[in-house]
Amino acid sequence: MYPAELTAPMSRELTSNGFEELKTSAETENVFSNSAGTMLLMVNSVCGCAAGSARPGVLSSLQGDKRPDKLFTVFAGVDKEATATAREHLLPYPPSSPAIALFKDGKLVHMIERHHIEGRTAEIISTHLKQVYNEFC
Repeated sequence: MYPAELTAPMSRELTSNGFEELKTSAETENVFSNSAGTMLLMVNSVCGCAAGSARPGVLSSLQGDKRPDKLFTVFAGVDKEATATAREHLLPYPPSSPAIALFKDGKLVHMIERHHIEGRTAEIISTHLKQVYNEFC
C-alpha cells in the first residue's frame, strides 16, 4: 500500500476532472450493478506511464464531441478492495495497472492494458480513446 500523501495528487488529477473515485468493494459493485449507458474506468497507478501517458491521455480524450456518460477510477496499490472488485469485471484480461476500460450497458467493450500504454504518448492514448468513444458512445 502506498501512503496517501504520495497518491493523493495522482487521484486528484482524475477526480478534479470529473472522475468518481471508488474506494470499497461495495461502491464498485454498486457502480457495475447500475451501469446503463457508457462508463469509463481508469485503473490508476503510481508508475511513470500512468503519469506521463495514461492520465493525461484519458483527460485529453474527454475534450472531444463524444465521451462516456460516467467516469470512475480505482487506484491499484491503494484501494485494494475496490481494485479487486473492478478487476473481476475486467476479465478475461489479467490485472494491469494502469489500465483503461470502456463499458457499455455493463459490458466491457474496450480495454487498454499497461502494455498498450507503455511507450506511447498521451496524444496517442487520447486519439485512440476518441476513436473508441466514436464507436461506442
